[in-house]
Parts: sequence; C-alpha cells; structure tokens
Amino acid sequence: MSEEAEGGRVFFSDTGRALAEEDQICILSVGVDIGSSTSHLVFSRIVLERLDSRYVVSEREAFFESDIMLTPYEDGETIDAGALGRFIERQYEEAQIDPDEIDTGALILTGVAVRRSNARRIGELFARQAGKMVAVSAGDNLETTMAAYGSGAVARSISSGAAVMNVDIGGGTSKIAVCAEGRVADLTAVDVGARLICIGPDGRLMRLEDAGRRYLVDLGLPCEVGAVLTPAGATAVAEAMADRLFEAMQGGSPRLRSVSLLRLAPLSRSGALQTLTFSGGVSEYLYGRQTGGFGDLGPQLAAAVRTRAERAGARIEPANAFIRATVIGASQYTTQVSGSTIYVAPLDILPLRNVPVIAPQLALDKTVIDQGEIGSAIAASLGRLDLAEGGSAVAVFLPWRGSATFARLDACCRGLIEGLAPVLSRGHPLVLVGDGDVGGLLGIHCREELKLENAIISVDGLDLKEFDYIDVGKMIDTSGAVPVVIKSLIFPQAAAVSVA
Repeated sequence: MSEEAEGGRVFFSDTGRALAEEDQICILSVGVDIGSSTSHLVFSRIVLERLDSRYVVSEREAFFESDIMLTPYEDGETIDAGALGRFIERQYEEAQIDPDEIDTGALILTGVAVRRSNARRIGELFARQAGKMVAVSAGDNLETTMAAYGSGAVARSISSGAAVMNVDIGGGTSKIAVCAEGRVADLTAVDVGARLICIGPDGRLMRLEDAGRRYLVDLGLPCEVGAVLTPAGATAVAEAMADRLFEAMQGGSPRLRSVSLLRLAPLSRSGALQTLTFSGGVSEYLYGRQTGGFGDLGPQLAAAVRTRAERAGARIEPANAFIRATVIGASQYTTQVSGSTIYVAPLDILPLRNVPVIAPQLALDKTVIDQGEIGSAIAASLGRLDLAEGGSAVAVFLPWRGSATFARLDACCRGLIEGLAPVLSRGHPLVLVGDGDVGGLLGIHCREELKLENAIISVDGLDLKEFDYIDVGKMIDTSGAVPVVIKSLIFPQAAAVSVA
C-alpha cells in the first residue's frame, strides 16, 4: 500500500488499483498467530464494497488454514525463529501465495512470543510485509477479548438476549470473558492450560511451566523433568485444573498453596453458569473435533471441564471458531476522509501508521459531562486492551452528542488528558477521532485552554470501533482534509458486531 502525492488517494500494492475509484475490491489477507504453545496461519480473500465514503466487507472467505504447529523452542524461553520461518514459508507455498501478493494482515503475538528478543526475531520473518501488517501483542486482557469475539460469544449475547461466558482454554492459560449486550462486560485469566505439563510417549515429563510444577507439588506427584507421570496422575492434575478454572468462572480467586493462579482481577459477577462457549486448543477436544494427543493434558482437561459444565447445568453452545479464535482476525482496509472540522498541530506529525483505536463507554450525551468518568472509562479501555503502559499512540473514538459549550468541551478534554496520561507522558501525540463535527474545537481547546504540549491530531466525521487500527495520511493541501485508512480485525460473520 502506498499513497499518491496528488490528491492523497490510498492505494494497495497493485499501483493500478485506487481504493477511492473502485466500487468493489478483492484483497488477500493473512492472519498469523504465534503463541507460547502453538502457531498457525489463516489466508483469506476479502471482498470490499463501497458504502458512501467508506468500504465495508461484503464477503470473507478463509481459503487456506495452515497446520497447527507446536511452537518450536531453542531453549525454555527462546523461540526457534529458523524452524518457525521454515514452517511459515511452507504454508505460503502450500497456499500458493507469494508474500508480495498479500495486501494486508494481522500478526498476533501471545505469551513468550511477545518478549523482546522473540518479538524482534519474529518481526524479521515478516520484514517484506512490515508496512502491510498490523502487529498485535496480545496480553491476557486483549487475548481474552479477542477470543470472545472470535468464538462468536459477543454476537451470541445479542442474538440470545442473555449473558454468554466464553472460556478460551489454551496451552498456558485460560481466558474467561462474560459477554453481554454485544460487548465484553467482564473478564479474567487463570493459570490453567494443557501444556503447562508436557509428557513424552513413555510418560516422562518433558517440559514443565512454573504453574504446572505447582499443580504437581500440590498433589504430591513427581515434579522433575524426566520423572514418570502415570495416566492416573495426569488425570488428577487435569481434574485439579478444572476445579480451579470453575472457581474462577464463578467469581472466585483460585490458589495453590497460598499462590494465586489468577493473572487478572477476579470476575466482578458470580452466580450460576447459564450459557457457555469454549475456544482455544482444548476446545477442539471438548467439542469432539480432535481425539489424538499432542503430549499434553488436552484430552484429560477437556473431559474434566465438560463434566463440570454439565454438572453445573450450563448450556454449552457451539463456538464459531475454536483453536483459531484469535487468529480469525485478519485485516480489512476501509477508507474515510475527515475534513469537516479538524485540528492537526504540528502538521509534520502526519502521517501516523497503525494506531490502535479504543472506544470507551463515554456518556457524552449528558448536559453535564463528568471529567472523572471520562478519565476512568479511558483508563479501563487502555487496561482491557493491554495499552496501559503507554508504549504507543492511541486513538480515542468520541461519539459526541449535544452542544459544544465551553463547560462540556472543557470537562471532556480534561478527562481525555487524565485518562491518557500514561500515553501522553511518554511523548505520544493526542489522537482523537469522532463521528460528530467538533474535532477542531476539541483540538483547539486542548492546545489553547489546557496548554497540552504534545502533538494533537483531532479529526471527525469517522465511524470507528475497538479492534480498528488507523493510518492518518498527510493533510490534502487543496481541501484541508486528511485521508484515514481503517484496518479492522475481522471475526467470523456471525461475530462481526461493533462495540458501541
């Protein structure tokens, strides 16, 4: 993708295809998920159709799903980039896709893959596509949320009119999301996973994570690499994991010998479990899609979890995606132009690339806007999407409603600056995007009244949601507008629900 100097039009890799001039465009996308336990790819063909000033997905076809590879390691913590690269190259060949043909994609790194040395080496594998890929480092909060969308639980909470809990059981952790009214209302994560303990064909322990060792010690079982874990012992560990998982699902704080197993705060709501969906590698066993073993506790853990779910009287609904729930998000491109009232200072701050969008629940329709509520809502969104450390710029979507009085603008802007303090303190620009016509006023207020020294980009007339990433191009001299390219993580059709 490149930008043409004249007119600011946005192009894909084929220079003969101008996004602004075609009513329908077909693009190739790749989603790559590299995690602590497994790695895999999905290649998709996406058809975009023009809808007024933007493009929307009219068709999505996942035409090639790679094998599921156990993530290779050189040692306990360092991913074998050479082996991973050969696997990825082989999947491209089998899909009959040249990397240069890819228009867009998402690279999702989880667990140990996020660690600096691993992330750098993995990034080098995709250097040819660096400008096309959205890189997502998914911590526990974000991975939980993505799994809830990818599994279809968020969409199901709308169609069923009731809360749905999605439980994503992977190799190292289990992520729990309570979905209600089309959004993730509550979430947590716990040290329960099939590959916390890896077992060889002869029953010997091949690899142990710290949490896996704690389960073995608690049960009085052998806990050294090379020791034999009997089938009865493996079942006992799986049963213990399932007990702790359900404790967390019901709002508890599971522990092993005084050590907490929770990776996030416990769920704020508790009570009877009603509707459940499952995703992650263990869900393949739970739904009967997989029977063979991979040298871990997957089959035993799935059986133990299913038994407890049925015993609790919960309704187990099928998921839209299972082990691939987080990788189903490949990127789409849409374009919008903001030019009604915008504020950009200094002008040379543009262009910006791959800025994640947060869409906090902001009460901007009230006569009196509460500065504290704005700040708290933004801080909560940053935390939920693993952006709280302020490592990159963040775009805040503002659904402005009502008049633009000084008092309302002032409270809103002060709340924005308060909530974005971790981002702004590290020198990143203030990026505001809205669907109204107050972008210019918000930017001017932050600069002139509140004396914010950071660069400011405040644009409006856009329609965005969480899981969007935006590129903001340079201002078009002839119109004073800026082109905005929106890259949205696409989930299965039944799960494609915007976060209001």
